[in-house]
Amino acid sequence: MTTIGLIGSGNIGGGIARLAIAAGYEVVLSNSRGPETLADLVAQLGPGARAATPTEAAAAGDLVVVSVPLRAYPDVPVAELHGKTVIDTNNYYPERDGHIPALDDESTTTAELLQAHLPESTVVKAFNSIYFPHLASLGRPAGDPDRSVLPIAGDDTAAKTTVTAFLDAIGYDALDVGPLAEGWRFQRDMPAYTAPYFAGTDPNEGRPVGREELSDRLAEAKRYSDL
Repeated sequence: MTTIGLIGSGNIGGGIARLAIAAGYEVVLSNSRGPETLADLVAQLGPGARAATPTEAAAAGDLVVVSVPLRAYPDVPVAELHGKTVIDTNNYYPERDGHIPALDDESTTTAELLQAHLPESTVVKAFNSIYFPHLASLGRPAGDPDRSVLPIAGDDTAAKTTVTAFLDAIGYDALDVGPLAEGWRFQRDMPAYTAPYFAGTDPNEGRPVGREELSDRLAEAKRYSDL
């Protein structure tokens, strides 16, 4: 059985863990505060889940999700992720993370930072562009007309195939935006970032977003250099 390792188990990481358990995966959860702080979440998820340290979660996962504040990406284990596909859900919030010059001048992207930190792993950007209550509620079976699509980006075709299959298993289609360098198209403040999935005045209510609509939002993205 495939095991999903979670480095970071907050709103997005915990939400992915719930979807993975429902789809039949086993999950190993971790955070920066220690396995004991995840006891309640593990109890909610049931026997398919266990808590561990980030290093242990990295080692245990066949597919590993990194969902930490961006400022903490240098703490992500390196050796234990050798040869593995890693999903990067991170977003850049300077007010939280401090200013990162290479992101401020748009010479790199958040996922490329993590890839540089993990040179022997294969990073795929996903899950960062949807608000966590919407991620929890919008999953649908394959073929459902209300199934939503999420953008992904990565430099390795096989890794993107792996992530696409995981998305499919938990109720979502994937739209391949291209290499990691194109991940800026669905980073914070871009048209494809979270807004398409909001249904109305209730921020917790989501709406399905199809491939055509998401493609249009991605095409609207502009870097400062293009303005």
